[in-house]
Amino acid sequence: MTALHVRGVVLPDGEQRDLWIVDGRISTTPVSDATTVAEGWIVPGLVDAHCHIGLEAHGAIEEDEQERQAFAERAAGVLLARDCGVPSDTRWMDDRADLPRIIRAGRHIAAPKRYIRGFGVEVEPPALVETVEAQAARGDGWVKIVGDWIDRDAGDLRPCWPVPALSAAIARAHELGARVTTHVFGEATLPEVIEAGVDCIEHGTGLSDDLIGAMAERQIALVPTLINIANFPTIAAQAERFPVYAGHMLRLHDNVGTMVASAYEAGVQIYAGTDAGGALAHGRIADEVAALIAAGLPAPAAIGMPRRAVLTGLVDPSVMSFSNPS
Repeated sequence: MTALHVRGVVLPDGEQRDLWIVDGRISTTPVSDATTVAEGWIVPGLVDAHCHIGLEAHGAIEEDEQERQAFAERAAGVLLARDCGVPSDTRWMDDRADLPRIIRAGRHIAAPKRYIRGFGVEVEPPALVETVEAQAARGDGWVKIVGDWIDRDAGDLRPCWPVPALSAAIARAHELGARVTTHVFGEATLPEVIEAGVDCIEHGTGLSDDLIGAMAERQIALVPTLINIANFPTIAAQAERFPVYAGHMLRLHDNVGTMVASAYEAGVQIYAGTDAGGALAHGRIADEVAALIAAGLPAPAAIGMPRRAVLTGLVDPSVMSFSNPS
């Protein structure tokens, strides 16, 4: 057993404390043979609950660029990142004590031509269950399904999956011990994924008060990715061929702050996630926290702490429900 000892003033409560790190976890239980490695100020490590270390705008990236992204997250204070889908193999990072810990969700699972090219595994509905099985094996206890995207024939956001296929896929993931999160922007898909038993919703811009109530009752988490939603007006401006879709994206953008505040008041557990990777730069967790606070969340909630926990609990990533369920 490797044990380290640090002593200092723990922020933000300002108390002098001794902490022990045993096999990568923080403890307040003294370890007699621990090596004292530092004294000074002790600040919590942050969690980016939605990012993509190993992804850029055109898809997979090489290890040197993966490392650069991981260092950018670490420089911003992130010590734990939940990867919400990448096509790259980032397992080599697990042996690097100087990089953030990553909880993976395999690759995005998307319907054909209904997501960003090069990002995900694209399958027809009959293959959704077996693809969930494969990505559950590739991940660390999470699977990511793209729930909606623009349907160019309809000219607007539409659900990507028939409800029976979606329900069967989520049930199979749960049988395998994995949790499921879904990318959802619009309104139509949200009742379907909530009823199907999803564990988390990414973005959730179309949530209404009744659906928020259902999420709170079923303990479904929300990662709003507000700094990503801030790009909706740009996306709308680029969608000249799809005016209905463009208008829809603008309405979702305008209502997101109210939605997040309502979700918090209803008791939905909200986590800070940047959606870094793809088009968004890494290292912006502070911007996401600031956006959540601007939407009405108190600071501890904005950095993803359970309501019963104190802010200083964030030094121990094990308190986060986004850790591996196994």
